[in-house]
Amino acid sequence: MPPAAEIQQQLAGVWHMMMGRKDGLKMLDLSADGFWNSFFAIAVALPALAIGWVMAANDMVLEGAFASRPVLLVQFILTDLGAWVLPYGLLALAMRPAGIADRFVHYVVASNWAQALFSWLMLPALLIRLLLPDAEELANGITFFLFLLTLVLAWRLTNIAIGKGAAVATAVFVSMFIASIGVLVAFEAIWSSSRF
Repeated sequence: MPPAAEIQQQLAGVWHMMMGRKDGLKMLDLSADGFWNSFFAIAVALPALAIGWVMAANDMVLEGAFASRPVLLVQFILTDLGAWVLPYGLLALAMRPAGIADRFVHYVVASNWAQALFSWLMLPALLIRLLLPDAEELANGITFFLFLLTLVLAWRLTNIAIGKGAAVATAVFVSMFIASIGVLVAFEAIWSSSRF
């Protein structure tokens, strides 16, 4: 795991990028080590993600889910990690034809650290659900607002990370969003059919 100061610098860099500041990219470690270290962002996001997994598993058990709570937790963990990592594999296959091979590392490093920030950004809505179960409409409204906000911030980050103009950034952003949704749907189909 990278030192805390380095993690803080990476998070500050992606925040600058999301604010439209290109200098944020210079704060990221784009070396080979920096590329692999960026996947430690999953560990940074883990506490916030875990709250969501536990709450979702509890809700499904209360609704009479077929699987037990531990099995549901494993499913949520694998699904979220798959949706985080697998789209990068698809992007790696498409990067040369798309003309963005020289920006692949930039995008992956920035996106990994941004995902960690987004996980914590979504936490208030989860906590409202947990602490104020009767305030479901408020929690849903905040969740929707934060989701839209993360889309805007993610597009801005993508635009700077890819560095080839808004049209290419939009194509990458939309493709990765669709790939993530596709992974989620695929995992849901696997869990439904396997009864694991």
